[in-house]
Amino acid sequence: MHTEERAVDVVVIGGGQAGLAAGYYLRRAKADHVILDSGAAPGGAWTEYWHSLRLFSPAGHSMLPGWWMPPEEGHEYPSAAHVAWYLEEYERRYDLPVHRPVRAVSVERTGGALRVVTDRGPWKARYVISATGTWGKPYIPRIPGRANFQGRQLHTVDYREPDEFAGHRVVVVGGGNSAAQILSELSRVAQTTWATARPPRFLPDDVDGRALFDIATRRQRAERNGDRTARGIGSLGDIVMVPPVKEARDRGALKPEPMFDGLTRSGPVWADGTESECDAIVWCTGFRPVLDHLAPLGVVNGEGRIVLEGNRSVGQPRLFLLGYGDWTGAASATLIGAGRTGKGAVAEIIEALAGEG
Repeated sequence: MHTEERAVDVVVIGGGQAGLAAGYYLRRAKADHVILDSGAAPGGAWTEYWHSLRLFSPAGHSMLPGWWMPPEEGHEYPSAAHVAWYLEEYERRYDLPVHRPVRAVSVERTGGALRVVTDRGPWKARYVISATGTWGKPYIPRIPGRANFQGRQLHTVDYREPDEFAGHRVVVVGGGNSAAQILSELSRVAQTTWATARPPRFLPDDVDGRALFDIATRRQRAERNGDRTARGIGSLGDIVMVPPVKEARDRGALKPEPMFDGLTRSGPVWADGTESECDAIVWCTGFRPVLDHLAPLGVVNGEGRIVLEGNRSVGQPRLFLLGYGDWTGAASATLIGAGRTGKGAVAEIIEALAGEG
């Protein structure tokens, strides 16, 4: 472990897709930078997804800057394993300066720069890009009685494959793509119930994730221009009808129920008093940004976010954020979105570095 402080112009925290996209543009600009990744191997969160997960868009619309993702043989929509392979090859292709495993503990002010304290020693940076994503902070809502439920509870991050639930009664909670995909395969081997806070919205069969990216871009542009109708953009739907989800729908497995109000020892209970017994609950209820390392800067608000101007922190102008969702750029948590937002953020940093001399 290094004990002496090392200095660079830019430290990127996170070696997933957003961090690699930033690294691509930093290397192209010949900026002195490092990428600190807490993972033991390349691929970011894609190495930890459930085995059957596939992208919502074809490989040709799922690329980082500079290199189109090669198609996966026999599949229009690439698997999580294929994406992890792509990220590893991308890192090697552009010889990106990734250090791993390195966990960023905190980011602190130090004179006219920032200090990144890690479990492998400190770094001093003129600018920091935080790209830690959300996978490391799964969210489960506070449901009365949840601690009393005697069955198994797991989040999307814990789910891998359906076989271990064969013959069980499983409740899947959530109205998004993860819930729909996991429910689709669980319903083949288990007795499933789908609980959603609002009725799920499905994209038309002939539309894939490319439409979601376009919708997110339009919404962000409208919000930036002060258009009050921006929140209405996106009514096309949320769930992409990838082949497994279509198949589940066609056999009648996609039947959403209202969200339950609480849990007993044996299962959910609804507002009207209806109860159901189950063996397991899969919480596909989303994530929160991983920003604990930024707490010393005092810029994280009560909602767990940071006020930004573009991708730059208003409270700490030497800090940029990439890849946490639409609030850090249109579809910035997607492969193609990470590249587009990363390009703008790095351009701003390079301009600032030039101005400082």
